[in-house]
Amino acid sequence: MKDLLLVLPFILLCRSADAQACASFYLLQDNKTIELAVYNNKGNPNGTILYNTSGQSVKGSTTTATLHTTLLNKAGKPVNKGVSNVKCSSGTLMMDMNLFLPQQQTEQFNTAQAKVKNAFIEYPAAMQTGDKLRDGTFDMEIDNNGVKQVLKMQILDRTVTGAEKISTKAGAWDCVTITYRVKLNIQTGPISIPLNFEATEWFAPGFGIVKTGSEAGSTEIVAIR
Repeated sequence: MKDLLLVLPFILLCRSADAQACASFYLLQDNKTIELAVYNNKGNPNGTILYNTSGQSVKGSTTTATLHTTLLNKAGKPVNKGVSNVKCSSGTLMMDMNLFLPQQQTEQFNTAQAKVKNAFIEYPAAMQTGDKLRDGTFDMEIDNNGVKQVLKMQILDRTVTGAEKISTKAGAWDCVTITYRVKLNIQTGPISIPLNFEATEWFAPGFGIVKTGSEAGSTEIVAIR
């Protein structure tokens, strides 16, 4: 019993440190609204993504939060809504992969009514140039007016390629740049439509993704409230 009493404060201290390592990620802060501007491949405004966080909880070394996503078109009209999960353990952020669906597919499919196999992309607590990060695979089934569609997305070859300071309307952050490949396939009956592209994201350690870019366009954080 005496040994247990000596170890218990150390365990509680470690759990507290783990929770603190996760507390600064913007997607894990309770009752926040995060606004991202969406731009097309010519750099023109093409919509807005709103993240609303809720349901934050801490269990052991893992912090979780529920993320309500609203996609607005360039006219400000809601075109899709969804619910995702975000987790963090010992400073490693894990984001629901449905957050990485390209804008066109997000607008096309009602992700709130889809059958999804949960999958997460990891961002380690410490990243250095040259690091290879874990790949991710995401599957979703959609009933589109009686027509079954299956969407499969793979995020591959994730590599930390450097560091860069990024400034937006919401602030400035020291980020690592992460490049990756996306393989997307939509199966409708016997018809398969593949989509492959490369992308880059700017990730601020202890904060989250600040900016993304691909041949289709880009996003960046413009407000946190």
